[in-house]
Amino acid sequence: MFESVKAMLAAAKDKPLWQAVLEDDCQDRDVPAEDSLGKMDELWRTMKQSVLDYDPTRRSPCGLSGGQGARIAALPDPICGPFLQEVIGVALKLGEHNACMGRIVAAPTAGACGVMPAVLIPLQRRDRLSDEAMVECLYVAAGFGQVIASRASISGAEGGCQAEIGSASGMAAAALVHARGGSGTQMAAACAMALQNVLGLVCDPVAGLVEVPCVKRNVMGAVNAMACADMALAGLDGAIPCDEVIDAMGAVGRALPSALRETGEGGLAATPTGRRIAGKG
Repeated sequence: MFESVKAMLAAAKDKPLWQAVLEDDCQDRDVPAEDSLGKMDELWRTMKQSVLDYDPTRRSPCGLSGGQGARIAALPDPICGPFLQEVIGVALKLGEHNACMGRIVAAPTAGACGVMPAVLIPLQRRDRLSDEAMVECLYVAAGFGQVIASRASISGAEGGCQAEIGSASGMAAAALVHARGGSGTQMAAACAMALQNVLGLVCDPVAGLVEVPCVKRNVMGAVNAMACADMALAGLDGAIPCDEVIDAMGAVGRALPSALRETGEGGLAATPTGRRIAGKG
């Protein structure tokens, strides 16, 4: 199991990074490549099916979520343009689908389930990429996610929302760079910049539910990933190596007070309106 981005890039010196992650998974779980590829392909197909299963008429039990993804999809002449409109729509739809107890893929968590599909599904459609290519992207994302989980955290209760939406955004940024033919170094730069942009993001779910602000933070994570991928592909980096950024994220997460780590006691959850919503339950 890779415990650093540096080690992962070294393992990918003479092969594509996604393949190095695949081989590491096979070695770690003692399974053949066909088994690993089959499971990753199943995850990709489940992501796509979750979008198709989205029902705009459904509402979450508390009524905070539902129908918003469809409203974005129906917006005429969006400021962001049609591609970004689709990205935003998919992120919202899956966040809502999760809140409505639909089947999703935790990538890396249920609360961040909309980020990865939101950037990859519209990209596949627009660029006519194969499912095999998208599975490669998921391996890249998994490799970076593995390092983040090892060196920091992917849990909002441990590290705040930076550990959930932030991790998903970094993973998605690296995956996008792979999809566009970028190098391992560029993937690391994209992940690092995405994490830098959300460093310190708190986890403050209103009423303790993964809905407000969680659903819309999936949108932020997806858009952040796209921007950072393009910056990395243009040769930009964040000056601080990816491993050091991940370590910083872990340190910041440990420094966050418990009220800002998924307890629903701080941030938006502690506002008068947030408390009123919680009292309705």
